[in-house]
Amino acid sequence: MPGIIGRKVGMTSIYSAEGKSLPCTVIEAGPCVVTQVKTQDRDGYEAVQLGFGEKKEKNTPNAMKGHFKNASTTPKAKLVEFKGFDNVTIGDKIDVAIFSEGDFVDVVGTTKGKGFQGVVRRHGFAGVGQATHGQHNRLRAPGSIGACSYPARVFKGMRMGGQMGNKNRMASNLQILKVIAEKNILIVKGSVPGANGSTLTIRR
Repeated sequence: MPGIIGRKVGMTSIYSAEGKSLPCTVIEAGPCVVTQVKTQDRDGYEAVQLGFGEKKEKNTPNAMKGHFKNASTTPKAKLVEFKGFDNVTIGDKIDVAIFSEGDFVDVVGTTKGKGFQGVVRRHGFAGVGQATHGQHNRLRAPGSIGACSYPARVFKGMRMGGQMGNKNRMASNLQILKVIAEKNILIVKGSVPGANGSTLTIRR
């Protein structure tokens, strides 16, 4: 499916024709440069690689410098492959014109990293309850995590403390409320994963 790479600007709200306030996300989408066109004969599948965002040349490997030079563009910070594009060549620019108001899109982003968190915050555990009967510092503890001699192990998938956030997540079927082509802005209904300024992938 065709799509574009963008950057999350932030959230706001706009009013619908009926006067209802709609929460929405502002996305700076593109312009993206076609850095590679993959074909069935050469690569085994058909796709278009888009580049978005600027990257310092000193931080770009020599192999990638040559890759971007073939596309007659500067080094890009983010590269993503999309299917469904027709009649594009290396060096072409892709912008928000591929979308229309009313379209539904899927937005992929990286959620905010929360670091190492315990079971109360990570999974919504209630803790062990009251601080009576000789308990000490047990209010946010997970409690028992396994059986005794059988099975003598902890089952995979046990909800425990650990890394929270910082994962790729998709928000599906978000409606495009407004397209501001001259500023490369998409306004989609609802929220999308990630912090302000993070990179997003928008697919139709």
